[in-house]
Amino acid sequence: MDNAKAASTPMATSCYLDKDESGIEVNQTMFRGMIRSLLYLTASRPDIMQYVCVCARYQASPKESHLIAVKRILKYLRTISFGLWYPSRASLSLIGYSDVDYGGCKIDRKSTNGTCHLLGSSLVSWHSKKQACVALSTTEAEYIAAGNCCAQILWMKQQLEDYNIFLNHIPLKCDNTSAINLTKSAIMHSRTKHIEIRHHFLRDHISKGNCEIEYVDTNHQLAYIFTKPLAKDRFYELRRDLGILEVS
Repeated sequence: MDNAKAASTPMATSCYLDKDESGIEVNQTMFRGMIRSLLYLTASRPDIMQYVCVCARYQASPKESHLIAVKRILKYLRTISFGLWYPSRASLSLIGYSDVDYGGCKIDRKSTNGTCHLLGSSLVSWHSKKQACVALSTTEAEYIAAGNCCAQILWMKQQLEDYNIFLNHIPLKCDNTSAINLTKSAIMHSRTKHIEIRHHFLRDHISKGNCEIEYVDTNHQLAYIFTKPLAKDRFYELRRDLGILEVS
């Protein structure tokens, strides 16, 4: 890979990975070793989080197409050294972003959660994971993601209290108006009974003032980078907004 051509993004927008059962098998030990190394790197490079997690789904029986996708990530990492920027005088306000790629996995039609949390302007927590169940609607998928984001907010809120930092009405940014309206409705109808437990969990903490779900348009949804492959310009924009900057 030393002489490989650099890639502008970790994964092409046209790239689609599946089990590729008829594909050529590759060395499983080598593939898993590459995935382990990249997963370790995601602790400081959130911009590759979603792409590494997608490739990690095929460790049981890796094929040549999966290896090509992993090599694309390595080519991207060769471009410029990037790192997280933590300014010394940032405010101590906490904000969470929640997004989802509805039915993004074509194999089992499960959606992918993407969440991130910023303390001031500093990215301190990020998450990209396929949901455990198949969502029956975009609203349900967004609601599951928002619930996970809320749970992380509660944990971070409790940790900050140990340092005498007390926060309430922490903003949770979501770009789905139906999911937002559902948190404001106390009535469960036939379309939402299957998410009743999550409904009450999120509504309970919003009513207590622990967090406050707010609408954000897709263009300003920072968690978008953790749910799907993006075009170069959009990817660069979100990478910059998350504070992932070039290390000089």
